Amino acid sequence: MDIGVLGGGTMGSGIVQVAAQNGHQVVLVDLSQEVLDKSKAKLAKIMARLFEKGKISEKQSSQTQSNIRYSTDMNDFKGCGFVIEAIVENLEVKKKVFASIEEITDGNCILASNTSSLSIASIGSALKDASKIIGVHFFNPAPLMPLVEIIPAVQTADSTLKTTIELIDSWKKVTVLCKDTPGFIVNRVARPFYGEAMRIYEEGIADFATIDWAMTHVGGFRMGPFTLMDYIGNDVNYTVTETVFKSFYYDPRYKPSFTQKRHAEAGYLGRKSGKGFFDYRENASNPKPIEDEQLGKEIFDRIIMMLINEAVDAVFLNIGSKEDIDLAMTKGVNYPKGLLAWSDEIGLENILAKLDAMFQEYGEDRYRPSPLMRRMVAKGAKFFN
Repeated sequence: MDIGVLGGGTMGSGIVQVAAQNGHQVVLVDLSQEVLDKSKAKLAKIMARLFEKGKISEKQSSQTQSNIRYSTDMNDFKGCGFVIEAIVENLEVKKKVFASIEEITDGNCILASNTSSLSIASIGSALKDASKIIGVHFFNPAPLMPLVEIIPAVQTADSTLKTTIELIDSWKKVTVLCKDTPGFIVNRVARPFYGEAMRIYEEGIADFATIDWAMTHVGGFRMGPFTLMDYIGNDVNYTVTETVFKSFYYDPRYKPSFTQKRHAEAGYLGRKSGKGFFDYRENASNPKPIEDEQLGKEIFDRIIMMLINEAVDAVFLNIGSKEDIDLAMTKGVNYPKGLLAWSDEIGLENILAKLDAMFQEYGEDRYRPSPLMRRMVAKGAKFFN
């Protein structure tokens, strides 16, 4: 099957590499020749590095690169059996693009969007035959990150879903099936990792460095929330949070933080601007964390119970299976454990008690426990074992 990819940015180029390394003929289309030239040069460097490290042969390197055509014309998608769009997160632009691609490709071509936040059903509404639309959400960098979220819309045909899963599985990716709701699995369930961390800071309980230390030292996370937000970019992370908040009809659980908004407004975007929650400029000094085990445990407990509550609610609302939700969080954002398996270790009854106490103290819907958690505690049930 020939593969088409629209968008020569980091994500699009990564998807092209994955498809080409798995033996497909791939056409990468971008309106900018400069973007295409950069993508081609970057891939050549990546292939050279992989060859130097002994991960691929010289033949595999040259074959992968020869499998790719670079074009500024979407008409070159003609003959493709699967086209993935990886362009700007703008619904109207995506609709226009997909309507054009549908005219170029034949009726059997599956049209996939790599969107991380937009409705697949809404994108599909621009098509004459929306049964071909599907969400295929890769994680950055696509060649290295194993997870791909597969999101069928209400219009998606069973055959489209089956072919898509088989294709992405053949690329040695870990696929999880998600309902077409804001944030899908990962970007939905992960919101408290950032949101509750900022709430703890805003209440004056701990500073950025101490909160990050608590989550890495006590929780075993690879990065603390503030380091991770600086890595992602405070402008990007805030926009995702704001989008999810609006998409969920302003549910307080997803409420954005003024702390992050002000950092973004000030141009403190993180690593890419040299300063974010931490200072990355040359010779800069950052405050050391307060390495207090009891404080660290309190911080970790508060954030992990919010994350687990979100994961439990995702099961309750059939966003994904319990297995796929845990898989998504470990393979998509490198959590040390699946949140539902973690809940079995901590005990749902302990998490429910803490959530109820927070809910009573703050009087905010933000801390409301999932109904499924209450039901499971009443039955003494666990997710696994």
